[in-house]
Amino acid sequence: MIARIRDYSRWLFSAIFSLSLLTVPGTTLLAQGATQQERAAAGAASELAQRHYRRANTYNNLERFDEAVEEYRLAVAADPNLADAYRNLANIYLSQNKPDDAIPMLARFINLQDQPSTPLTASLKTIGDLLRRAERFEESISFDVRAIAADPRDDSLVHIMGNIYDNAGHTDKAIQVYEKATEVMTDNAFMNRTLGRLYEREGRLEDALAQYRKAAATDLGSQFYKELVQNLEARLTQQSGNQVNG
Repeated sequence: MIARIRDYSRWLFSAIFSLSLLTVPGTTLLAQGATQQERAAAGAASELAQRHYRRANTYNNLERFDEAVEEYRLAVAADPNLADAYRNLANIYLSQNKPDDAIPMLARFINLQDQPSTPLTASLKTIGDLLRRAERFEESISFDVRAIAADPRDDSLVHIMGNIYDNAGHTDKAIQVYEKATEVMTDNAFMNRTLGRLYEREGRLEDALAQYRKAAATDLGSQFYKELVQNLEARLTQQSGNQVNG
């Protein structure tokens, strides 16, 4: 394996270097009319990437994971935009309990996606979970919000996210989670109720009342939501009276 990698590395460097010359600020040499040699270098790098990718898949299927990792890495070295290679690398690292190695591979895969898909949704959920487990909350929140939007049916995941952020003292991020949930789960009164509770706890009473009213309007048969509205309205009325009297 080491000897083969060395044999390829010299040829790979030449192909990638030639390919890098095809891109210049604001335009490309391909658009300007690349030379036959430059086009050949681009095609050779792409073919090399696919060759390593196919070989990696074979090793992966045989559960020869170390060899698969080497081949996937050679594939993305030849073609840094080979998204599925990053996803497969991440899956191997996850199976080996190496979350720190999996996270950047998932992030790279996600960044290369421009259309909704099941693999993208799964990757968003996975990287968010890994980052939250590592308490890297400033990084996880953006992936979590995207995951909620990608799968608006997964309300249980919303509560998991919200509870983790809230229990860790990041109530602002729990609020972000439920704000996105109420945006995409418009018929889920419990999301409005939970967001209202967070607002109320933070002293944002008017915002809380608006969420309670939405919950009551969504679930017309719920006496609980009606009472939330009535109780908070009474509280706000009392506060207004106290301010006037004061």
